[in-house]
Amino acid sequence: MRVLIVEDEAKLAAYLRRGLVREGYAVDLAGDGEQGLWMATNNPYDAVVLDIMLPKLNGYRVCAELRTRGVWTPILMLTAKSGELDEAEALDTGADDFLAKPFSFVVLLARLRALTRRSAAERPAILEAGELRLDPAAHRCFVGDEEVALTPTELCVLATLMRRAGDVVSKREILESCWDWAFEGDPNIVEVYIRHLRTKVDLPFEATRLQTVRGAGYRVDAGDGG
Repeated sequence: MRVLIVEDEAKLAAYLRRGLVREGYAVDLAGDGEQGLWMATNNPYDAVVLDIMLPKLNGYRVCAELRTRGVWTPILMLTAKSGELDEAEALDTGADDFLAKPFSFVVLLARLRALTRRSAAERPAILEAGELRLDPAAHRCFVGDEEVALTPTELCVLATLMRRAGDVVSKREILESCWDWAFEGDPNIVEVYIRHLRTKVDLPFEATRLQTVRGAGYRVDAGDGG
């Protein structure tokens, strides 16, 4: 999943980015409200973590403007303020959730998981395609009763495909979901991870769950993939 963090405290932003990347997220950073508004308007994100006290445009104005422009990406607001009026204003401007500083990273992570499950595209907690089962929150993958160890990026690529099981997902869509906005490497990195996944969830089980659709992208067989 791809997340935008709009936070002017550089140390906190870097801390959040490191933690989320370890959890398999692709993370972009914006250091002020104007940059955050531009990035959230022009790039696809699964969620936005938005500080309220920002240079140039505060978080309330960024959130309100995004909703005015029809951008309905889930927004988790962060603030050093506390109190019912601040929380109410955050929610009234269009935020989906509110978290006061200081906060636990574990709680922020759980809030993000909850927000993305409630977003416009329904996200079940457990993804299934035939005997293939994936729990993104717990970072666990199973084929039947056998657990398969995946790296965070492998898990992200597989989750992106499984959320649209049976549909073709383009290489660009996978890159946008699992690599950050600043990624300038070879787009064929997607093919590398597809090969890694095949050696883990297909070949040992004599299955063809991960399929290449030439010129279009990849898909996970919604059935057994036998």
